[in-house]
Amino acid sequence: MEFLDIVQLLDTSIRLGTPLLFACLAGLFSERSGVVDIGLEGKMLIAAFFSAAAAFYTGNAWLGLLAGIAASMVLAVIHGLASITFRGNQLISGVAINFLAAGMTVLVAQSWFKQGGRTPPLTGNGRFGNVELPFAIGPTEAEAAGRPLSQMIGEAGPIQQLYSELISGHSILVYLGVLAVVATWWILFRTRFGLRLRAVGENPAAVDTAGVSVIQLRYAAVLICGVLCGLAGAYMATSLQAGFVKDMTAGRGFIALAALIFAKWRPVYAMWACLLFGFFQALETRPDLIEAVIGMKVQIQLLGALPYILTVVILAGFIGKAIPPKASAEPYIKER
Repeated sequence: MEFLDIVQLLDTSIRLGTPLLFACLAGLFSERSGVVDIGLEGKMLIAAFFSAAAAFYTGNAWLGLLAGIAASMVLAVIHGLASITFRGNQLISGVAINFLAAGMTVLVAQSWFKQGGRTPPLTGNGRFGNVELPFAIGPTEAEAAGRPLSQMIGEAGPIQQLYSELISGHSILVYLGVLAVVATWWILFRTRFGLRLRAVGENPAAVDTAGVSVIQLRYAAVLICGVLCGLAGAYMATSLQAGFVKDMTAGRGFIALAALIFAKWRPVYAMWACLLFGFFQALETRPDLIEAVIGMKVQIQLLGALPYILTVVILAGFIGKAIPPKASAEPYIKER
């Protein structure tokens, strides 16, 4: 196994971990306010479809991103109405959103595009291109030198390989994901809004007594959750892949919830947890590396199941004790 192989595996881990990161941060905002959101999967899925559809019709990935966020926020409002305004069961509301998104995306995709529940492939400006950072070896430099990109990176030193493969060459949404982690940490732990949001997830009655609206805070958290799920879905359809296909989220919303529990509802830990899950997903794309390490053939189906096995292990409580916010999943009824 060469150093470049490890770098490329980590590069794939970052790409696959980014939608998990957005969804994990989305769940963090929602659950810190006391609203459990099982519907992350559904919001990601509907955002993926509408972002791909809008990007195809307009030829603009940014408009697709906005369409995906808008679609996700519609479902976030529905979840807010069901669980906050009408004090319904938050788990059932989230499951209903997942079923709604799974059925509606295929139905509308078939009606609009007649391609078996998928959108046409996105090309050109309909997709987010990779950002080439200064001094990195990228397609532009390889074209100018008249040499294959893989050959130029293979001949570079370890530091240049790390910079060109691991740091440079990602979609702008990947870098936005890193900024989202920093912004989430700052909002939750360095602002008055974040203090109130965390308080409403622990003791909503105390927040209400202080004259702060519990309803408004929880709706704000649910809407932020919708925005981040929209980013996750749009990234999958317009960056990670070139269009929408049926059930393309493939359980990533539930994996993000497991990562959130693993991270104990902290944004920086959430980033590392999502990268860990992304690493396990990346192993499926490079079975040759596993075989080189252990010296035996590995079934690719087993590698594909690793993220889900880790999810079950975490949710079963084998990775330490994770204590959720005290008011989690409890509707608030104002005392008179």
